[in-house]
Amino acid sequence: MGYKVLTLSPGSTSTKVAVFDGTEALFRLNVTHPADELARFDSAADQFDYRRQTILDALAEQGIRLEDIDAFSGYCGAMGPTVGGIFAIDDTVCEHVMNAGVNHPAILGAPLLHAFAQATGKPAYAVNQPDTDELADVARITGWPGVYRKSHVHCLNQKECAIRCAAELGMGYEEGNFIVAHVGGGLSVACHERGRMVDTNDVLEGAGPFAPNRSGDVPAKPVVKMAFSEGASKKQMDGVVGKTGGLLGLLGTDDARKIVERIENGDEWAATVYDAMAYQVAKYVAGFAAVVRGKVDGIVLTGGVSHDPRFVSYVTERVGWIAPVKVYAGDFEMDALAAGAIRALDGKEQVMTYTGEPSWKGFACEGALPDVEA
Repeated sequence: MGYKVLTLSPGSTSTKVAVFDGTEALFRLNVTHPADELARFDSAADQFDYRRQTILDALAEQGIRLEDIDAFSGYCGAMGPTVGGIFAIDDTVCEHVMNAGVNHPAILGAPLLHAFAQATGKPAYAVNQPDTDELADVARITGWPGVYRKSHVHCLNQKECAIRCAAELGMGYEEGNFIVAHVGGGLSVACHERGRMVDTNDVLEGAGPFAPNRSGDVPAKPVVKMAFSEGASKKQMDGVVGKTGGLLGLLGTDDARKIVERIENGDEWAATVYDAMAYQVAKYVAGFAAVVRGKVDGIVLTGGVSHDPRFVSYVTERVGWIAPVKVYAGDFEMDALAAGAIRALDGKEQVMTYTGEPSWKGFACEGALPDVEA
């Protein structure tokens, strides 16, 4: 028997809830919230009591009492940018996220966890949050004055899989260099150098390889022409960047399983497009090897698409010469939240106090132009 950890992740129309006994999940639930229920609330913040009760009801149905839990850990939106790691959730965290001007239920992660912690006298943690930003300054620069790269990646799953890879290779995460490609609905590739994600693509801003439903890097001039000469709306442009581009735009579906079936049935265009996504992932992985001067200890493939042997084989053939390729297919975010809480309880990882100060405040050197907000 290990520590019992409750993990949660509030989403737009559901709340993921799981309880772990050590590293073993006792149960995992995706508590759905009907649209007519959510329509009663003017903002995401107003959903606090409703979501809290649905979580308590779900626990009761599983025969779990809050008093049985040793720690609480969750996905807490609007905390960043922060460094990666484990933060204690306290009043400062809750005040910051609830006043961040973000109208998404992810902001309820910290307040819900804090309420449960206060009710039981047990600790609550935020682990490797989505706004983690550990980029090196040289990784931020673009050729467009005032436009700088930021870090928006699948940080929680990225770091968890890098930790697992390090353990499999007989070292600590902070002791090695790893390149991780998370390929799901979104696609993020990051270079982890001695425990920090020093370079990444930016999933939210449309950078990196194209993904199942995101455009990725594209030549700038044709995009400018579409926006101005051809009169495309901002909504249309944003849609291709983040919702309707990538495999969906090129093949009419973002379901990799359906695309693989089409390939097996002789669809040559589907094969070319699908292989192009894998090709771009391999290029990014190989490019990030230069960041750590070729000293890569492990390459990790994760996310839903990494279940597919064709995709894994295509990437591995092109990057396996750099370092061993490890595959952790799927999503380990809830497991990562539990593992982080256990490291904190065992004293194996320092628990930080949140101050609200961003991890990156701009370039320290003189002459830097101000950031351009979208």
